Amino acid sequence: MEYDVVIVGGGPAGLSAAIKLKQLAAEKGQEVSVCVLEKGSEVGAHILSGAVMDPRALTELIPDWKEKGAPLNTEVTEDRVLFLTEDKAYKTPDALVPNCLTNHGNYIVSLGNVVRWLGQQAEALGVEIFPGFPAAEILYSDTGAVRGVATGNMGVHRDGTPGPDFQLGMELHAKYTLFAEGSRGHLGKQLMVKYDLNKDKDPQSYSIGIKELWEIDPAKHKQGLVIHTTGWPLSTKDYGGSFLYHLENNQVAVGFVVGLNYENPYLSPYEEFQRFKTHPDIRGFFEGGKRISYGARAITAGGLQSLPKLVFPGGALIGCDAGFLNMSRIKGSHAAIKTGMLAAESAFAALGAGRQQDELVSYPEAFEQSWLKEELQIARNVKPWMSKGLIVGSVMTFIDQVILRGKAPWTLRHATPDHACLKPAADFRPIVYPKPDGKLTFDRLSSVFISNTNHAEDQPIHLTLKNDSVPVGVNLAQYAGPEQRYCPAGVYEFVKTDDGKDRLQINAQNCVHCKTCDIKDPTQNIVWVTPEGGGGPNYPNM
Repeated sequence: MEYDVVIVGGGPAGLSAAIKLKQLAAEKGQEVSVCVLEKGSEVGAHILSGAVMDPRALTELIPDWKEKGAPLNTEVTEDRVLFLTEDKAYKTPDALVPNCLTNHGNYIVSLGNVVRWLGQQAEALGVEIFPGFPAAEILYSDTGAVRGVATGNMGVHRDGTPGPDFQLGMELHAKYTLFAEGSRGHLGKQLMVKYDLNKDKDPQSYSIGIKELWEIDPAKHKQGLVIHTTGWPLSTKDYGGSFLYHLENNQVAVGFVVGLNYENPYLSPYEEFQRFKTHPDIRGFFEGGKRISYGARAITAGGLQSLPKLVFPGGALIGCDAGFLNMSRIKGSHAAIKTGMLAAESAFAALGAGRQQDELVSYPEAFEQSWLKEELQIARNVKPWMSKGLIVGSVMTFIDQVILRGKAPWTLRHATPDHACLKPAADFRPIVYPKPDGKLTFDRLSSVFISNTNHAEDQPIHLTLKNDSVPVGVNLAQYAGPEQRYCPAGVYEFVKTDDGKDRLQINAQNCVHCKTCDIKDPTQNIVWVTPEGGGGPNYPNM
């Protein structure tokens, strides 16, 4: 199939790029064919975010979004920033809260629902959207330029042989291909290696975000309330914190974020989240309530210092596939929308000039002149400071953001990728986490159940190993098998064989596509590849 532009990923970046291309074509009275591939069963099925949304970029893209029914229904009414000890919560005085953590004019949203609405806007403009079709392979021209992608085959048995429902994947050829896969994109990783896009850049930095959606007692609900916390239950050495966002309909989105540069292999982000909810000042919100949904996703948080080169022959990286999230504001959807628009403008101009499969150099040039670049410049030192520990990080972030307003004459760098930060288990004591009570705290499998995750069980395992001996020979022997703990979905477990030896069992059907294993595996032996189309979570209202 031939298109002018193929977009990989139906999230905020990909759909905004598609919408902008069609808007520009309509303004000029031209035709531009645009296709969006989405690996989820529907647009929005795999979208997971906090989320407090800055509407600035959406307003630029669709100025009348309110009249068109965009699901931005809850404006932020109050911000609280808390520091937690094990049994106390200390509120930061409003005057000392950095601007990056104030949310006046922003909206608490389900980003999944916002994306579903964007999908409707895109289709109304003539964009072709194919949900359930993951882009599994990059196609290259004879000159080495990207000329499109191929979708994965369907109906393949675990042993690789075609089943009775076998369906060959499609090749989609394009003059330009935009990659909008979200954090740690499977194809984006390959492009970075092939075109050396990370040359002279800091290693990318990631976090894992784990989220639950609750319906709580109306007496405890305050629509528009935004709470962020740092401190307990994490140690002062580990970067992380929580959020509680009070949406409409007595719903609260609660989540926990842990920086994946942590050292202790016994740490479990999932268990830390469950423990967080037991804090005396937190648990009261949820007692008597009902947990509705659960999910997890990696967060690309390295900022400007880790931003790769954005373009290559035949295409570009947009949104979190590149890493435009503003960690200091805990926001990325507005950045994703903006970069999708900038790349679309560049691609449209190139098409109008009769070009194809060259570098869209006007896209990074436009980013350099944008308000998004200015915003990320102000935020550039926050994650590096916070990675130095809670006490030093908090003090220096206050100086950087409140006193210097992000205009410090220095830019901090970091040289160590997250997976290399993990230290041997012999350097630590195991962490004993409390057992779940089934009311406030829960085990992984019951959580995965309400994420509506499903994969065809007989398909090839999409969590691949470069070397089958490494999990037991290295990860278990040296790091006490950290994949058992950093995975928030119970995918990895070490079991005994009949002769008493250890082996790694991969429960791929549980995978919520968070990509944490691909990032944190200390030996980088696990490689996440696309499963059969439509597999994975089906997040409602997340």
